[in-house]
Amino acid sequence: MLDAKFVRENGDAVAAAMAHRNAPWDASRFAQLDETRRVAITREEALQAERNAASKQIGQMMAAGQREEAEVAKERVREVNEELETIGRERDEADSALRDLLLSVPNLPDASVPVGADEDENVEVRRWGTPRDFGADGFDPKAHWDLGTDLDIIDFERGVKLAASRFYLLGGAGARLERALINFMVDTHTSRGYKEWWCPVMANATTLTGTGQLPKFEDDLFHTREGLYLIPTAEVQLTNIHAGEVLDASRLPLRYCAFTPCFREEAGSAGRDTRGIIRVHQFSKVEMVKITTPEQGFDELEAMTADAENILQKLELPYRVITLCTGDLGFSAAKTYDVEVWLPSYDSYKEISSCSCCTDFQARRANIKYKDPTAFKGSRFAYTLNGSGLAVGRTMAAILENYQNADGSVTVPKALVPYMGGLEVITADDLTPQA
Repeated sequence: MLDAKFVRENGDAVAAAMAHRNAPWDASRFAQLDETRRVAITREEALQAERNAASKQIGQMMAAGQREEAEVAKERVREVNEELETIGRERDEADSALRDLLLSVPNLPDASVPVGADEDENVEVRRWGTPRDFGADGFDPKAHWDLGTDLDIIDFERGVKLAASRFYLLGGAGARLERALINFMVDTHTSRGYKEWWCPVMANATTLTGTGQLPKFEDDLFHTREGLYLIPTAEVQLTNIHAGEVLDASRLPLRYCAFTPCFREEAGSAGRDTRGIIRVHQFSKVEMVKITTPEQGFDELEAMTADAENILQKLELPYRVITLCTGDLGFSAAKTYDVEVWLPSYDSYKEISSCSCCTDFQARRANIKYKDPTAFKGSRFAYTLNGSGLAVGRTMAAILENYQNADGSVTVPKALVPYMGGLEVITADDLTPQA
């Protein structure tokens, strides 16, 4: 959430930022609510001062035997109390409306973010690896949805039977590959300084508001009759671990990771990536989250992106990194790097991780602060960062497509062989050995 004082003092900059983000911004509505609130506060403070002075005078008048004057003063105090109730309601209403307005406004892009209208204007930063030339290998590659079906490790029809469209079932080596990827990713991140957490897969509205999913993106969330929501990412839980807390600067940055199932309604995505396991309602993901000081924030973003890249490098999957332009940034992000893996079925790169620095946008919503007595008095809002490390289903799709063989089998990446119980090649007649 943006700071109301900053918005008040930097109206032109906020308006320009929202225009660059293609986000609606009602500056006049903000100004009206902000003025109403400030006038109410000023009037409230004046009335409180008047009441305090009158109450003091009443005691003096009573001591001096000035009972009539004291009664007049008492009547004025009653009037002031009634006015304070009215003004208090006006302030509360303005406060609530102003908060609702600011909760719907996205974060301001960092100055280093390229200005652009949409994903077509994102900027490529670097590439790693070379996409495989299947022509040189003498066969045409299959898409992962065909490979998975032929190998009997992904069952789309039964996934729909058991649940609904955009659900799928993994069996045999497919189930083991999912588990292997999760363990491999978590082990890799914890070896690089991340603390692992095991989180609830449901969250309350306050928690989801803290990271920006609510109120704006409620249609993308599955929810229960009890008012809980299935989490769309472990970012929600990891970031809010310290909601309402004041952290010691000496502990920062905090580096957390977690595997969770993730659930998304995918509202508004009809017709997109309908085949395969790229865009589904339930998927596994290993998430990274950091809580830092402002001075550390963007350096930690570079490091987090490198941590996501490290997974793909160990799996020897070609990828590229792009910087999202202003028009393609996520709601809470001030700057984002997307890591995109090469998928032969798309003949292009496909997002497998988004690493974002959210500045103090989420911390302000979740009230996450830090203190550093050696540098300043009081406390300040922290910076939060999040990134996929990685989306497991998309990683599986990339492995199946990039490691497929002419006979329809799939070679297991070397880094995963120990996690697959020594299995080196997945075949249709595979009976996965037990470790």
